[in-house]
Amino acid sequence: MNGYKIASVEALEILDSRGNPTMETVVTLENGAAGVGGVPSGASTGTFEAVELRDGGARYNGKGVQRAVNNANGPLFEAVRGLDARDTALVDGALIAADGTDNKGALGANAILSISLAAANAAANALHIPLYRFLGGTAANTLPVPMMNIINGGAHASNNVDVQEFMIMPTGAPSFSEGLRRSAEVFHKLGSILKSRGMSTGVGDEGGYAPNLGADEEAIELILEAIEKAGYKPQEDFVLALDAASSEWVKDDGGYVLPKQKKEYTAEQLIDHWAALAEKYPIRSIEDALGEEDWENWPRLTKKLGARVQLVGDDLYVTNTKRLKKGISEHCGNSILIKLNQIGTLTETMNAVKMARRAGFTAVISHRSGETPDTTIADLAVALNTAQIKTGAPSRGERVAKYNRLLRIEKELGRSALYLGGGCFY
Repeated sequence: MNGYKIASVEALEILDSRGNPTMETVVTLENGAAGVGGVPSGASTGTFEAVELRDGGARYNGKGVQRAVNNANGPLFEAVRGLDARDTALVDGALIAADGTDNKGALGANAILSISLAAANAAANALHIPLYRFLGGTAANTLPVPMMNIINGGAHASNNVDVQEFMIMPTGAPSFSEGLRRSAEVFHKLGSILKSRGMSTGVGDEGGYAPNLGADEEAIELILEAIEKAGYKPQEDFVLALDAASSEWVKDDGGYVLPKQKKEYTAEQLIDHWAALAEKYPIRSIEDALGEEDWENWPRLTKKLGARVQLVGDDLYVTNTKRLKKGISEHCGNSILIKLNQIGTLTETMNAVKMARRAGFTAVISHRSGETPDTTIADLAVALNTAQIKTGAPSRGERVAKYNRLLRIEKELGRSALYLGGGCFY
């Protein structure tokens, strides 16, 4: 008997960090080893993401996932029953085939992902190795630079700020743990500054502060002040990163309008706006600077800024190798954001990272705004040596769980742990 074969699948409807339903699944192997997979959910979602199956109706305001739970416990379990959980590609292939659609709309990407994650965790537990070692082998040793979201806006906060995320990156730190410490200090210093000025210190979905502000520049200036008051130097110790989430800004005529402040831009003006900010401030990364279907202008943005700024495609690529292949050939950006639930399986996620790397792109492993305590993305960042991770501010348990997992991994790796700092962009 192969003790590593999948013996049971038990899915459950749970709540995510926004109080909305999501899924958690336990996969148990014949040898008794088990693994758990929790599925996140986004608020600012790309049109081309894999389908997150919701129930509709009045229950949970239509957001229930009982259909997806039933699919996991029923047809998806039957698809993977008896498969060797150590063969992640085999398990994921069976899940994909059982659904039979391009976007996982039949059985639900949330149902499929929960089993994909749980099966991999079960295999790692059965082998008595950490998940990062199971997924990445002996070469997995790079701790990611945190891309820490400390001011929230856009769809992640009920303030008047349109840029969705203002982030700090401790690129001057000598190690992950030191970078995390420095980032937490800056975060708390920013809170003190906001409080001293009578501004809100309430936080958004990803744990960053969510005050009302006048413009992008005001948020940036506040962060730079916090860095300096914490005893660090912008550019030398920290660089900045933005997530515009500008697919939310696209107008019918192809232009852009900020939903909250109502300011309008042509694509060319928006590119110039990002260029001006990057020239004035130590901004090293901009995510979704243009819309998810603005294929005409992404190459123009890349030509203007790509040599000095990491241009990350999130809604543009949705962790999908078909869209990434097109973007690579058309010179759209130079980086991809990686979100497990955008595509629905570990195998497809890892394939997207591999394709990006072959093209000279960087890859940033990312959480979602609706999260669970599942720490798979921390292990995934190390497994794939991506050197960058987005997982929020150090003020919400579901975000801190990922940081704490990375601290444990760093301790496990000991002297072999690598932290690239500013080298994470290359």
